[in-house]
Amino acid sequence: MKVDGTHYRSIWYNEKTSTVQIIDQRWLPHEFRVVDLTTREDFVAAIRDMWVRGAPLIGATAAYGVAVEMARDPSDASLAETWNVLHETRPTAINLRWALDDMKARLSPLPASERAAAAMARAHEICEEDVEANRMIGVHGLEIIRAIAARKKPGEEINILTHCNAGWLATVDWGTATSPMYHAVEAGIPVHIWVDETRPRNQGALLTSWEMASHDIPHHLIVDNAGGHLMQHGQVDMVIVGTDRTTAHGDVCNKIGTYLKALAAADNGVPFFVALPSPTIDWTVKDGVAEVPIEERDSSEVTHVQGKLADGSVSEVQISPDATPGGNPAFDVTPRRLVTGLITERGVCDASPEGLAGLFPERVID
Repeated sequence: MKVDGTHYRSIWYNEKTSTVQIIDQRWLPHEFRVVDLTTREDFVAAIRDMWVRGAPLIGATAAYGVAVEMARDPSDASLAETWNVLHETRPTAINLRWALDDMKARLSPLPASERAAAAMARAHEICEEDVEANRMIGVHGLEIIRAIAARKKPGEEINILTHCNAGWLATVDWGTATSPMYHAVEAGIPVHIWVDETRPRNQGALLTSWEMASHDIPHHLIVDNAGGHLMQHGQVDMVIVGTDRTTAHGDVCNKIGTYLKALAAADNGVPFFVALPSPTIDWTVKDGVAEVPIEERDSSEVTHVQGKLADGSVSEVQISPDATPGGNPAFDVTPRRLVTGLITERGVCDASPEGLAGLFPERVID
């Protein structure tokens, strides 16, 4: 995707400087900062403190973290310790564990002398695989948008509501929920996006809005509680969200507030789709509500907000009384009964064991 006309990915390897670079998303949309990640501690901080975020991007970042550490110390002890310290950074996003498991499985059989080169090559591959998977999500999601457009008057906008940021900033490129939107625009289909602010970190307001504006896609920022009202009045044609972990039976764990959007969509007959690359599926988990660990983040994310002040500086301000504590579950689980369909790189399926088995027959689902 592009920033001021220049193509960027959210993470990349700079061949000239031999460093991994990221867009530090903590400062968007007000400041565009590129940061070098050079040590394992850099990668830990980047994931834990959300310089990068979004399940696919977290996985790609972890893969590069392993590669950088293997260049420093390719021993078995280093590989095991790196797996552990990176895995502890974010408990909910399954792509993190997937990427770490993938790297460990590929590197463990190799002699130490070959690990650094193999690790970096595999990290590059994971990034390219993510880009292609998200591109294909857009291809398949476009057909859903085409079908909605066919039922509307010629030239009439398709109104899409999305929650949090499942855009290219949450992946290596294209995004998950946004990929069908970008493909629709390229196909000449008029779309308009309702962007949930997505408290507590305002990732819709800060990031998704920035993406939409950067690509000249018509959109409005709305408060989280407005979605149900818009659906009641026929102003939402479909909902597309991303996911940090989807179970083998089709339950969807995503940014807190997604469940409420799904309930409102179900009550108003609005199709509710979830876009995800296959590494976001946790084939070991069936019941999302009972089994998926929900990250509890720092209360300051609830009691404080960051924004641009009148003088143009970016600062954090407190919005609650000093004596009021904040509760901050970062994710919730939407039961599969509320999901119209899952949009993957292999196609669209029902949110069910049967639906997933149809697209991924190599997986055994009980």
